[in-house]
Amino acid sequence: MIYAIISDIHSNLEALKRVLEEIDRFRVNKTICLGDIVGYGANPNECVDIIKERNVESIIGNHDIVACGKKEPYDFNPVARAAVLWTRKTLTSENREFLNNLPDMKLVDDFLIVHGAVSDPDLYIFSSYEARIEFKLMKKHNICFFGHTHVRTYYILINDDVRQFFDHEFKIEPKAKYLINPGSVGQPRDRDPRSSFLIYDTKEGYVKYIRLEYDISTAQKKIIDAGLDRRLADRLSLGM
Repeated sequence: MIYAIISDIHSNLEALKRVLEEIDRFRVNKTICLGDIVGYGANPNECVDIIKERNVESIIGNHDIVACGKKEPYDFNPVARAAVLWTRKTLTSENREFLNNLPDMKLVDDFLIVHGAVSDPDLYIFSSYEARIEFKLMKKHNICFFGHTHVRTYYILINDDVRQFFDHEFKIEPKAKYLINPGSVGQPRDRDPRSSFLIYDTKEGYVKYIRLEYDISTAQKKIIDAGLDRRLADRLSLGM
């Protein structure tokens, strides 16, 4: 199987379309989304519609949870809170229901998919120390894909040693455990504004990260025209 793993689209239609064009070029068997389809950007309905139309296997992210009304954004910063409440009002009832029905984690074949962490969908994994805790919870599963941080990276557990890497491509070692983050489609935060996702080939046992330029200026204009905070537009050019 060849999988495309995407995450954190955040209502960025221009980025999503560009990524899916590239995914089609790879002729993947299945595309998986690690959550946060909506939030921040100006095209929540269009992004959810595409996810539904293409049968992308998805889980729910923290912005999705608030946007569909399952939870209130009490722990969001003011800019994120205003954007996600705007998203809630903008979403169609059908798309709110779609988000509401998404699971918070899932087993796909023999690997796990989560939004933030195995222990908590809202938890950020930013360090090897935090990764070590999650590795213990993976039990018999050797690979887990996670998002939420918007940073392309992966962690390996071998012989009780946990290390973090940022390679563009790597082979899966059969005796190791992996926590792998594809980065963000719609709002990267690793100081590289290009969209990020990955390809996972289970037969060949490799992971390859892809970075793509997209029409940032159009995405920015839509955010401003929608009356959302201009900082959400500006950060797209900075990758942060």
